[in-house]
Amino acid sequence: MSDVKSRGSIRPTSFDIAYRAGVSQSTVSRALRGDPNVSEDTRRRIESIARQLNYKVDKNASNLRCQHSRTLALLFFEDPTTDDSLINPFFLSMLGSITRACAHRGYDLLISFQQFSHDWRVDYEDSGKADGVILLGYGDYLTYRERLEQLVQQGMHFVCWGAVQQGQPGLSVGCDNHQGGYDATSHLVRLGRRNIAFIGDASSHSPEFSERYRGYAEALVAAGLSAAPELQVDAISTERSGFEATHELIARRTPFDGLMAASDLIAIGAIRALQDQGLHVPADVSVVGFDDIPAASLVNPPLTTVMQDTWQAGEVLVRTLSQLVQGEPAESTVLPARLVVRGSCGARLQNP
Repeated sequence: MSDVKSRGSIRPTSFDIAYRAGVSQSTVSRALRGDPNVSEDTRRRIESIARQLNYKVDKNASNLRCQHSRTLALLFFEDPTTDDSLINPFFLSMLGSITRACAHRGYDLLISFQQFSHDWRVDYEDSGKADGVILLGYGDYLTYRERLEQLVQQGMHFVCWGAVQQGQPGLSVGCDNHQGGYDATSHLVRLGRRNIAFIGDASSHSPEFSERYRGYAEALVAAGLSAAPELQVDAISTERSGFEATHELIARRTPFDGLMAASDLIAIGAIRALQDQGLHVPADVSVVGFDDIPAASLVNPPLTTVMQDTWQAGEVLVRTLSQLVQGEPAESTVLPARLVVRGSCGARLQNP
């Protein structure tokens, strides 16, 4: 990069300062506006370089950044999908409600993917593109949590769809995953199922799945049963993963007559695997999913599932983010889940 002086009358920018200071442009912006999260030594070094370059803060641009753009950003996590969308179908079903909620509150909506190489504070709030961000999806939560903690330190306005946990960074809106898992498993028990499997990651890497598993396990205990470790197989939320995990479950040769999947996509893959092995749903194995994506009612047999209210979810996500942007009190919210019974569940067929 050439020295600023060699560029004639071109005015120095914050990127020039960042280059000389060995920091990011976002750090320069925060230092020059007095952000307390920037260390004193770094702030002084940046201010010194700014004076050397005769850098002047554009007050008009600064004032514009302080004003609200009346735009919110919606960032999707790139999920593995069977099509080119790279968006989990559940989140696509939430898109309409978020768009309507934004329109109702007078916001435009900017839609993009989450890019871990980018500084979201600079990309959206500092640039004036958006007043705040809604985050849908996250992959490995323990890795993602570090990004959320960074956003909190930067003072960014954001809200996530996901598990609501004590001590979490930022605010989340999510459904009652524990109760949903409990209700789904209790339904299988009432149908006479006694050996009920769980397909999905039950670890802290997937807190929503983990809460669904906890509800599953507690429902079994309440019925005088137990959650057998050999009847749990990890899976991510894709049909392929559900298909492969169910084949692994069958290969363990531990009898099971019910199956709770941590998501509808996993459940759809599980039904395919069961049918692939000559097992009938629900005669041999009753299956329950979670989410109630549009495809849940279209598979054969139609999938019993736990519905997350995407309409209410979109409204609460936008309302919560709007409260943060306006400097109003806001809090995380847990929404109710509801069991939707369809053809993939049935009572055990008795021998004549």
